[in-house]
Amino acid sequence: MREPMSAVDTAWLRMDTPANLMMIVGVEIFDRPISYRVLARRLRERLLAYDRFRQRVVPEADGFAWEEDGRFRLSRHVRKVKLRGKADDAALQALVGKLAGEALDPDHPLWRFDLVENYRGGRAVIVRIHHCIADGIALVRVMLSLGDEAPAEAGGAPARDTPAEPGAAPAARHSPPASRGMFDPVMEQALRAAEVVGAALGQTLEIARDGDAREAVAAVAGRAVMDALRIGLMLEDSPTSLKGKPQGTKAVAWNDPMPLAEVKAVCRVLGVSVNDILLSGVAGAVHRYLERRGEDTAGKELRAMVPVNLRGADEPPTLGNRFGLVPLTLPIGIGNPLERVYEVRRRMNELKEGYQGPIAFAILNAIGMAPRVVQTLVLDYLAQKGTAVMTNVPGPPEPMSIFGRRLSRMMFWVPQSGDIGVGVSILSYDGGVQFGLITDTALCAQPGQIIDEFQPEFERLVLMLSMLPRELVGAGLDAREVERRLFREPSGRRRRA
Repeated sequence: MREPMSAVDTAWLRMDTPANLMMIVGVEIFDRPISYRVLARRLRERLLAYDRFRQRVVPEADGFAWEEDGRFRLSRHVRKVKLRGKADDAALQALVGKLAGEALDPDHPLWRFDLVENYRGGRAVIVRIHHCIADGIALVRVMLSLGDEAPAEAGGAPARDTPAEPGAAPAARHSPPASRGMFDPVMEQALRAAEVVGAALGQTLEIARDGDAREAVAAVAGRAVMDALRIGLMLEDSPTSLKGKPQGTKAVAWNDPMPLAEVKAVCRVLGVSVNDILLSGVAGAVHRYLERRGEDTAGKELRAMVPVNLRGADEPPTLGNRFGLVPLTLPIGIGNPLERVYEVRRRMNELKEGYQGPIAFAILNAIGMAPRVVQTLVLDYLAQKGTAVMTNVPGPPEPMSIFGRRLSRMMFWVPQSGDIGVGVSILSYDGGVQFGLITDTALCAQPGQIIDEFQPEFERLVLMLSMLPRELVGAGLDAREVERRLFREPSGRRRRA
């Protein structure tokens, strides 16, 4: 029996190009080796409880559908691989980059787990799942459901895209932490807007009699129109060596996690959020990288397309895609770490007030039903306006174990569409924050040169904080006063860093 594919999932399926495959790529590293038998058994018990991981994609006259794979074999999707040469982190990163550029078999379910046998005796697993199956937030929930504390399956007929039994959902202890993702405030505002608009459409007569409701609907509609225009009239971001035509060969890099407690301590002193610090660090790392290449960064900006979760907090962990894209422009031309933090905060506050996420979701839904040529034109247009895709994945705040082994480190990247060739991933897990980068080698052959700048950028910020005038530092620090005193002339005109 076939099940029609949703319009949004169809859009992601169609986005595959030789240069950019629409796969979510992940790496998990454990404290002890994993055997193939243990890995396969857990995936059979937990992952295959979701229909999508047993179904293949089949074309239909008006789109695509999900169909049970009559020739399904778990061994086709769970394989052993070996690193070439010295089996170290560099070799593992090279293998991840290689697999990120290899398409999944379209005749079978679009996912694969590779157990890296010779990385520290078998401690690494590389995961590839096509974006048409689910978005990053949904897949994090799926991965957490593989944890040792999630109850084993009791059998029964699985639902279409949910676990066979409620027990297959991740244990509460391993649900995304209360802090969630950096862009959740944007999502919450979008959901509030959707509720207001829904009330307006469903209760027109009541709203007509309610002056406050009329004003609320008018405000939402006005802002939504403005945000739609912003998306439609976006100019391209600054030209840099990171912007160009990808060729399909990928490279990845990741750093050692930064202690989240240290980041929060700086936030408390400066009066900014963790997100402001992390995003400023991304901008600073790119700034230093481009300068080292001899590129002029003065006044330049980098636009990143940011997936924003549009699921409600109480929704069940279903698969599929439920997110919008928010264009975030990072001030890579600002070299001063403290000034850059305040500028990022200002831009984030603007995003939180808008509805670009649900508008972008509506665009994806519409183009999923449109002819492929129309979809390509729209997606290429949006891709031309940015340089990167950036995600924030909130992992468990405490260490978890999977397959009877402690998960030491994990990293995920979402795909880049069109001619975008840079993907930035920020992941929090077990008290640390880790940055990962995936690039097309035609645009950046050594992403480690950017990754290596994240920690120094944070240290520069801490150093600047230590040099602030004594009267500005303390529990009662006023962020606006710090910014005014350090970066603005008496007339209010910003000085150059």
